[in-house]
Amino acid sequence: MDRIISVVGHTALDYIVDVENIAGKNESSPVIDYEEYPGGGAANIAVAIAKLGGKSQLISPVGTDFSSSGYEKLLKDECVDLSRLYIIKDRKISKAFIFTDREDNQTTYFYWGASSKFKELEPEPADFVHLATADSVYNAKIAQISGFVSFDPGQDLVTYSKENLETILAHTDILFANRHEIRRVSEMTGKSFSELRAMIDVIVVTYDSKGSRIYKGNEEWEIPVVFVKAVDPTGAGDAYRAGFLLAYTRGYSITTCGKIGSTVASFAVQSRGGQTSLPTWEEMKSRYEANFGKLEAES
Repeated sequence: MDRIISVVGHTALDYIVDVENIAGKNESSPVIDYEEYPGGGAANIAVAIAKLGGKSQLISPVGTDFSSSGYEKLLKDECVDLSRLYIIKDRKISKAFIFTDREDNQTTYFYWGASSKFKELEPEPADFVHLATADSVYNAKIAQISGFVSFDPGQDLVTYSKENLETILAHTDILFANRHEIRRVSEMTGKSFSELRAMIDVIVVTYDSKGSRIYKGNEEWEIPVVFVKAVDPTGAGDAYRAGFLLAYTRGYSITTCGKIGSTVASFAVQSRGGQTSLPTWEEMKSRYEANFGKLEAES
């Protein structure tokens, strides 16, 4: 029986804009194309887990346009548990404006909308919770009362106070970060990477096209990317975390969790939008075995 993975963070509409170049201050750059897609890190992860056949619950504030935008129906159709959504009466749904140039460099502007109310909300405990990019006050509260905590500060790390970051890390079982964020976590807490490793059971550091590295105890493993023709990098990290966490709750080895994460991420980059081409478990397994050999049995 799958454990329910509760995912805390943003539910947002993504406006993905292709540009010639990322414009600097007082500069403009031609827009090649743009589209609107369902997104938000927490929603992306919850949908990816559900698509893989797992049980996911979304804990997120949403605005008055949540239903009219079609997002509510999409999440219900994917069988994501919406029982712990907060409907915020005087805010619109969060929105991300993501500008990507021809070399896959990105700049993102984020309208918090309903998510700006996060810090005022009182959480209930969760058995297994993943804290995606979200408000540090709320994340610190729910980290202290939940059973198992996975944490990904992401791009919202710049909004975290040192106190809230340290509170969350003290309760974190799995930490996800890219190489820039892990350095920032060390700087903000004054803890070296080796001290973070001693505190946290599993640390996963991602390196874009160079794959990821997983640290547990005194061991570390390098996980390669699964190479495909990439169309849009948006949501690849969310897909990785969804695959990793579902595999982890199903008892797979740490290295297999990383390889499953890498495989799920390879589907996300094949089309525009963070939720557009997410795989089923069977689709993931087929690609996994083509790249890594036979998938081990669940433990």
